[in-house]
Amino acid sequence: MSDLETRTGLPPDLLVLRDTLPRADWEAHPNFTAMTRFWLDRHLMFRSVLQKLREGSHAYLDGNVDLMNHARETQHYAGFLLNQLHVHHNIEDHHYFPQLQALDKRLEHGFEMLDSDHDALGTHIHSLADTANHFLQRLDQSDVRDAVGKLDGALGEFEQFLDRHLCDEEDLVVSVILTYAPDMG
Repeated sequence: MSDLETRTGLPPDLLVLRDTLPRADWEAHPNFTAMTRFWLDRHLMFRSVLQKLREGSHAYLDGNVDLMNHARETQHYAGFLLNQLHVHHNIEDHHYFPQLQALDKRLEHGFEMLDSDHDALGTHIHSLADTANHFLQRLDQSDVRDAVGKLDGALGEFEQFLDRHLCDEEDLVVSVILTYAPDMG
């Protein structure tokens, strides 16, 4: 399946390069560059910030952090995450993906799938922003705890979709980079 909402990994025809380049061997590959490391580190940062947001929600719900500290951290980290994802996806869609897609026509529909993922994630980004904003608008209301619970649920769903996308993107993109050593400057 190519739909981000339901797929469990890349379709077999898109694994043609990845199957010869296991993740454990990526960094030792001669075509693994500082730019590839930077790009993978951005993905790691997205995962880490999302985890920080989830930990904050859990800490508040467990009574281990006060509401205002949680609200400040949520506002800071959620805004950062969502803005950085938007910028990152724009750069990929308009700069990197067109270059990489041209290198191996067998994988063309994979890059189209990743672009489609970005559209789907855009919807999830807006929904997560709305849920975070709803929580931040409820700080002086009796149902603020429910709003945090809804935010935590939304973060969990978003994490699932984002991780699926990032894993598939890494498998496709890094495999192309290692195989063809494009100048990504």
